[in-house]
Amino acid sequence: MDFSPYRALVGGSTQGIGRAVAQLLAERGCALTLLARSETALQAAVAALPTPAGQQHDYLVADFDQPAAVAAAVQGYLAQHPHAFQILVNNTGGPPGGPLLDAPVEALLLAFNQHIVCNHLLAQALVPGMRAAGYGRILNVVSTSVKVPLPGLGVSNTVRGAVASWAKTLATELGPHGITVNNVLPGATLTQRHHALIDKKMAQTGQPAEAIEAAMLATIPARRFGLAEEVAAAVVFLASPAAGYINGTSVPVDGGRTGSL
Repeated sequence: MDFSPYRALVGGSTQGIGRAVAQLLAERGCALTLLARSETALQAAVAALPTPAGQQHDYLVADFDQPAAVAAAVQGYLAQHPHAFQILVNNTGGPPGGPLLDAPVEALLLAFNQHIVCNHLLAQALVPGMRAAGYGRILNVVSTSVKVPLPGLGVSNTVRGAVASWAKTLATELGPHGITVNNVLPGATLTQRHHALIDKKMAQTGQPAEAIEAAMLATIPARRFGLAEEVAAAVVFLASPAAGYINGTSVPVDGGRTGSL
């Protein structure tokens, strides 16, 4: 998979799955623009990226809590580099856990802005360049809750399902232009979010982390947690020319945990 003809915009790319995606794309020859809220973390992430084909990596600073700022940052970049991107990886942190009924309306609105609105604004900005190139890949890093809602993640379940429906609709509209839209659904993956959810459950139940993780592992046929690099491998494959006939689908990367086909 040679990505040297392409540039990708990768959200949430200073840590976790986003950073693993950026790393693997760069190793395959892709030029990267990283998008996140911390300039210091972005500088470190860009400096760590490989450049096997002499790519020029860069970054944009914007907070996904502020969709207008995200759109402005990308539009400013495109004004200087028209039609720059052929790959878009929509990825940002998940909403805090908790029962849906307990969630304030503000939590739903914030999550909707972070995921649906930002994804939509980024797609609107980048799709014209993808059409011009005759090649486009939009990948959304979502959650297995798209298929089976996860207990204790009410806001996340709600918004992730909306992202999946948005992506399916967009896939139908963009397919004739050589642009695919797909979702990758990480299961229990060893990232900062995983550890944050464990910490919250410890505080709620008083159980030790070992007991909570043992109960989680019992639901996973692979009997282990996933790695960010394993999720990244699925994203990068779907971003490649080899995946050109895969469109409008959701691919779990969860060790077999999801209880649906």
